Amino acid sequence: MAELVRFEVVDGVGVATLSNPPVNALSAALRAALFGAVKRAEADAAVRALVIAAEGRTFIAGADISEFGKPPASPTLADLVAALDQASKPVVAAIHAAALGGGLEVAMACTARLLGPKASLGLPEVKLGLLPGSGGTQRAPRLMGAAAALRLMVQGDPLPAKAAVEAGLADGIAEGDLVAAARAHAAALAAGPTPKPVSARDEGLGSREAFEAEAAKLAARAKDEPQIADCIACVRACFDMNFTDGVAFERAAFLRLLDDPRSKALRHVFFAEREAAKIAGVPAGTKPREVKRAAVLGSGTMGAGIAMCFANAGIPVRVIETDEAASAKGIERIRGTYEASVKRGSLTAEARDARMALIEGAVGLESAAEADLVVEAIFEDLDLKKQVFATLDRVTKPGTVLASNTSYLDIDAMAAVTSRPGDVLGMHFFSPANVMKLLEIVRAKHTSAEALATAAEVGRKLKKVPVVVGVCFGFVGNRMLAQRSRQAERLLLEGASPAQVDAALTGFGFKMGPFAMTDLAGLDIGWRVRKATGGRAPVADALVEAGRLGQKTQKGFYQYPQGSRTGVVDPEVDALIEKVASAEGVTRRAIDGDEILDRLVLPMVNEGARILEEGIAARPGDIDVVWLNGYNWPAWRGGPMHYADARGLAEVAARLAQFADQTGDESLRPAPLLARLAAEGKGFGSLKAG
Repeated sequence: MAELVRFEVVDGVGVATLSNPPVNALSAALRAALFGAVKRAEADAAVRALVIAAEGRTFIAGADISEFGKPPASPTLADLVAALDQASKPVVAAIHAAALGGGLEVAMACTARLLGPKASLGLPEVKLGLLPGSGGTQRAPRLMGAAAALRLMVQGDPLPAKAAVEAGLADGIAEGDLVAAARAHAAALAAGPTPKPVSARDEGLGSREAFEAEAAKLAARAKDEPQIADCIACVRACFDMNFTDGVAFERAAFLRLLDDPRSKALRHVFFAEREAAKIAGVPAGTKPREVKRAAVLGSGTMGAGIAMCFANAGIPVRVIETDEAASAKGIERIRGTYEASVKRGSLTAEARDARMALIEGAVGLESAAEADLVVEAIFEDLDLKKQVFATLDRVTKPGTVLASNTSYLDIDAMAAVTSRPGDVLGMHFFSPANVMKLLEIVRAKHTSAEALATAAEVGRKLKKVPVVVGVCFGFVGNRMLAQRSRQAERLLLEGASPAQVDAALTGFGFKMGPFAMTDLAGLDIGWRVRKATGGRAPVADALVEAGRLGQKTQKGFYQYPQGSRTGVVDPEVDALIEKVASAEGVTRRAIDGDEILDRLVLPMVNEGARILEEGIAARPGDIDVVWLNGYNWPAWRGGPMHYADARGLAEVAARLAQFADQTGDESLRPAPLLARLAAEGKGFGSLKAG
């Protein structure tokens, strides 16, 4: 096994260099090796000071979270941090790249921190439902002030080198040889009076009033994210307790959060997103094709948003339309969206101009000839899409990846009209495409491993979260959404109001309920899909036929007086629902909130079980990632499959069976996989990938 920490002495300064690829995570073995290096430097009279440096693409990426929930191995991270804090000789952290979480806690326990120009410092534990658990909530406030430290922890995003130095979190930036500069700094510290450890720098806390003002701003998030409240309490402890008691207070909060179901859900999300990046069936070492130029077919809302994704990532893109007028309108749509960002202050005028320079309007499919990747984003008509793919097969160069942005249509049918089905797949963006993070990559029957790897790599460059799924109507996200929509409609007929149904989901943690969302998108969208596919939704169809299309007509499931964006209950809708229910032969009744929520959520879980059994998704976590990033499922509930596991599949299956008996709707009967796992006392998490 390679040496995890290489120790050498240069001109009386010890240098401990970490080497634990790929990110120098603080595993038990690395902690032990670094602890040993600190003790070795302490014991050697010839060593005046110590520098901690690292090899690889990070300084220290943080604690090894795969060890969470396991018995702590000695030395713990707290032991290592204490050894650094109590060292009798100066210790300088030479941070060349990211120092995150436990990595920054190690650095803050050192006497000083010297950065390379590409360094970044952060405490992202909040994103895992946790807080810094090895003195971070006590040392960061003493370095940068309590208010700024709280903001750093709650936002969870790292500070680049210059900002970290300005904040007081680091001592300076070395433009040349970082380790040499750190050695010189350490030697200078050793030659002077012994510096105070960070733990004793109470004068750095700053104003209590400024901290309380910052805490008040952030406290609203604490209801569903207990780690926020605990971060506030721990930083407040810096003012009210000595350092030792503050660290003990922090540790108790960390251990409490470690066992909190919301924190467990966020940790599940962390691992699920990383697992989703591993594409089942794609051999290790498969190289993606280079994508230097892209083309997007269609410049409507979706096409324009997709084109912006490419431009935002620095990839030149040609937006292709059927005529000059449509092309000009599409380019203006894109320009207008960027202009709105400039007015909001989220984009500079220079960045807008740079991105617009990468977008070119064109007419005719022949304009895609030079593209390395084509994304079709035209109207959802399979025959029309097949015609387009047949033409693309002829006009594009060999090796071009041909992708459809379809929400639900058959990618295999599109691939079949080409001479190169291995190059064809789905790239399903979510609206608004330039904002939403999810990218469903649809693997067709003959899609090659190379094409899949290319789509996934491009997705990451576009700052999306790619998830590979299989071919079926609606893929993963929309197929499950259809079950929720079906039950939402049925609940209206049975006696619930649109406001009750929406309140059940917003109370669960969604930002919007299904009917408010439908009003925002436009009722005519779903109506057109149902007309094309033979589906029906009696209440929604009746609203469309009454001219109620949602916010665009100021009336949908709700009314929107004077163009308001917030809907109000409309008695006309209640009357219409009663009329439709009567025509459908449904006797209405009072329905409580618990039943409404279970009727909306559990059928999605049931459909997820079918999706897993059919191999449409490789892992339960992939389904969760889809719903978290494409449909705003509340992250602290971990996704639908994790939610079902946390609740217990036996209870989920029993509840679904009850609903099937009660309503006569056999689609609610527990799916075979769900029933089997429930009977065996297992969860979806027990399933192997693939």
